[in-house]
Amino acid sequence: MAAKSKYLTGDKAGIQEFLDRFDVGKQVVFVTNNSTKSRADYKRKLESLGIPAAVDEVFGSAYSAAIYVSRILSLPATENKVFVIGESGIETELDSESVPHIGGTDPAYNRSMTPADYTAIASGDALDPSVGVVLVGLDFHVNYLKLAYAFAYLKRGAKFLATNMDSTLPSAGSLFPGAGSISAPLVAMMGGQQPTALGKPSPAMMDAIEGKFRFDRAKACMVGDRLDTDIRFGLEGGLGGTLCVLTGVTRGKEEWEGKGKEVVPMAWVRELGDLRG
Repeated sequence: MAAKSKYLTGDKAGIQEFLDRFDVGKQVVFVTNNSTKSRADYKRKLESLGIPAAVDEVFGSAYSAAIYVSRILSLPATENKVFVIGESGIETELDSESVPHIGGTDPAYNRSMTPADYTAIASGDALDPSVGVVLVGLDFHVNYLKLAYAFAYLKRGAKFLATNMDSTLPSAGSLFPGAGSISAPLVAMMGGQQPTALGKPSPAMMDAIEGKFRFDRAKACMVGDRLDTDIRFGLEGGLGGTLCVLTGVTRGKEEWEGKGKEVVPMAWVRELGDLRG
């Protein structure tokens, strides 16, 4: 029998029971798959919304990727540089971990490909021999040249990483291409090889968060507005609870109710303010 999600909006007793079950008010971690912003950027954004936050309370996919490259991969010094397809958030977090990188927002890569580029990339003359990782995130200026460089590095054996694999990005009340759409061409070029993803719902991201904050998963609750990232992250990460808020990508209970649905939140509300009762 499929799990049933409890509707909490307007249920004061149910809300109190839910809150009492978890360590609400003790530790908050803001987890985001948006790699275009650094932790410091998100701190400023949260504070502009009236939400007090510290940089260390923010755990983004760009930071998760930087931690993975610097502390997990153990790359040799001769192959420790990262070729980035992405925005400044990735570069800032790589800098915070002293990880060398190229690509990203460098204007030299924001142009059309020329005949000379084909020759230089094919011969290897244009490639940096110290690049051992290709890291792909959401890039608002992705182009053929960047993909050509990334493909060349991957063919040479570079590690294939992605900040996250979100297929879409919600904005302005609609959906737009997400970070997963940026890495998709490289997946196709590499014959279906998938990158190691460092954002939600990756278990690697949950392990990294637990390692940093030292919390009891059974007493933690994942709150989010997207089933395939937020809620799956909480379920597969073994958290005690999951709460779906219908203010983002997921818009209604019909998305998780019914036969064969695997990602079902423990509870749901129309909006986060409903928890006030």
